This record gives sequence, structure tokens and C-alpha cells, in this order.
Amino acid sequence: MTALTLDDVKEGQELPPLSYDVTATTVVLGALATRDWRPMHHDHDFAVHRNGTRDIFLNTPNQAAWFERYLTDWTGPRGRLGRMRFRMKGSVFPGDTMVLSGVDVALRVAEQTCTECSARIAIPVSPEDNPWARRAERWRP
Repeated sequence: MTALTLDDVKEGQELPPLSYDVTATTVVLGALATRDWRPMHHDHDFAVHRNGTRDIFLNTPNQAAWFERYLTDWTGPRGRLGRMRFRMKGSVFPGDTMVLSGVDVALRVAEQTCTECSARIAIPVSPEDNPWARRAERWRP
């Protein structure tokens, strides 16, 4: 596989989808990794009876990590994430298959858009270029 360079990216290009079957373990480990001890991310009874949700659900940092993975899997190891913003519109639960895809990057479950994301990523302009080596004024995310 050749490394992605700026010449490989076209305006309006759709990124290849990434599908992942979410389990309770996915949700709990994401909360644990981000030190989010709020019970709606690990306690089914609390999530359902106190929060009124269907089940435990992915927390914000866990979703951010999935977007980061998705984008850097596409760019390859020399892709350098500069900025990322996302807007959560729905929850992702165990049993859902989340799909990250799009021109405007989104996380969807079935036909519902759960989260929309925009990002700025530095990618090499040539095979010899490395955005990670850019410093000071050369790095403008």
C-alpha cells in the first residue's frame, strides 16, 4: 500500500466506511479508558431506569477516539490530525452496528446519524513529506 499524499485527495471524495459491532464491553472499556465513571456508561439499570435510555451508551471521548481512528486509518501513519469537532445527535448502544463514513464524516446506526464530525488533517504533499516534522509556523492545523 502506498502512502496517502495530497494528490490522492479530491474535493467531495467519500471516505471508505468503517463498520463496528458495538458491545457492552466496547462501551464500558471506552468509559474506563477515559476515566468516565458516570454510571450511564457501565450500569444498565441506572441508564435505563434513571436516565430513561435504552441501555448504556458510548461516552463523548469514546466517540472522539473512534473518529480519530477512522480518520487516521484513512490517512495512514503520516496523517496528522489538527482539529476535530463533532456534534452528537443520538446515542450508540450495545447491539448497534456503528458505521463511520461519508464526505461529511458521520457516525450512523442504521439510517440514523448519531454524530457529525468535521476535521482538519495535515497529509503529506509528497512521499518524502512528513506533517509530523512540521514545527512552529510550518504547522497550522
